[in-house]
Amino acid sequence: MRTSKEDKDFISLELQGDVEMVQSMKTGKFYATAKKCFIGSTFDEQTAKTLVGTKMPGSIVREECEAYDFTIPETGEVISLAHSYAYCPEDERGLKSKKQALAIA
Repeated sequence: MRTSKEDKDFISLELQGDVEMVQSMKTGKFYATAKKCFIGSTFDEQTAKTLVGTKMPGSIVREECEAYDFTIPETGEVISLAHSYAYCPEDERGLKSKKQALAIA
């Protein structure tokens, strides 16, 4: 449950993409990760819970945004980020995208 700028509560769905292998810029080692994002919904909590594990077409894309600080939960390190991730039902950038199925987490 989240609260809007108008102080109204709503249900937000967490979407998760496929597992990706990413190489660390610091160590050069690879690690597994998955992009995640949240989208608002009109569902009640019970309906949202029944959607967990549901697959839907689309992808999660990186979007530039105003810089903000993020604390890495595992280490407590604070880093500055200038991007977020958003759901894209199809590739709006005009590029041929690989089809993936996103899961509601």
